[in-house]
Amino acid sequence: MAKGPNQKLKMVYLLKIFSENTDDDHKMTMEEIIQSLDRYGVEADRKTLYQDFEQLRQYGFDIISDRDGRKYGYYLGSRPFELAELKLLVDSVQAAKFITDSKSKTLIKKLEGLASKYEASQLQRQVVIAGRVKTSNKKVFYSVDRIYEAIDQNRQITFHYFQWNEKKEQVLRHDGALYQVSPWCLIWDDEYYYLVAFDTKDQKIKHYRVDKMVDLDITGQDREGQRQFRDFDMARYSKSLFGMHGGEETNVTLEADNDKAGILIDRFGTDIMIIPKGNGRFTAHVNVIPSKQFLGWIFGLGDGIKITGPAHVVEEMRAEAKRVWEQYQ
Repeated sequence: MAKGPNQKLKMVYLLKIFSENTDDDHKMTMEEIIQSLDRYGVEADRKTLYQDFEQLRQYGFDIISDRDGRKYGYYLGSRPFELAELKLLVDSVQAAKFITDSKSKTLIKKLEGLASKYEASQLQRQVVIAGRVKTSNKKVFYSVDRIYEAIDQNRQITFHYFQWNEKKEQVLRHDGALYQVSPWCLIWDDEYYYLVAFDTKDQKIKHYRVDKMVDLDITGQDREGQRQFRDFDMARYSKSLFGMHGGEETNVTLEADNDKAGILIDRFGTDIMIIPKGNGRFTAHVNVIPSKQFLGWIFGLGDGIKITGPAHVVEEMRAEAKRVWEQYQ
């Protein structure tokens, strides 16, 4: 039998055909497979294809034959990702604020390559979150990778940190001076990536929004803060923050109606202390940084919950309530 110009790539093109053109609902006959290979410059016949299918199975590919009447249909069954899993990943990429629109489209296109062309069209229909607020920092995707690289190499990093002004301009903080910190981990909160790091100058653990970091570079200096992070509870730290605003962690006492228990557990986890108080009420103790964001969160839960201690946090809530009242007079 004559050999096609791409005969040595036969198995590669065969796998490409199965990956792109078949799935549980779309099968190909032997004739269709032979014709597809021919378009790639590969000659094939039934006998050798049976052997090729078996070799693909032995390698781990789920090549399935299914009889429909007199004809057999062949398709690629199980894949590394199920369609439902790919939809979930597509939604996550599209919704993530720290990924730019252009990078989202690039990643989604790559995810489509993990499905057949028929399933890929369903992934396109899945993208319905257009218009979400996305970061304008195109380098954030690579900043995350650089931070992980610095952590792996046990090195400090430097970067500029910016904020937006009323003219929608990026203004560097600290008069444009470089920040230098020891990176320890990244956490995901409120759809943003935050770097948790040790600031040697202030001898404090601090956090920074990665999409507001630019000109990030890895230094030759070893990380510091080993003692501070030795017993650092990252899960507790992230739960105590509201809007990732800094401050002193405080054990706050809340009194609430029983129907608020689920809300507190969703936020702080099942390890929070809840003490029944009677009359459909309970007391809870939570470790939080009592920022304005936390006070606003309590406001939003309505009259079924209130802060009862410590005294300085109660006073902060009173002052905040007074400020809001006066602001809207």
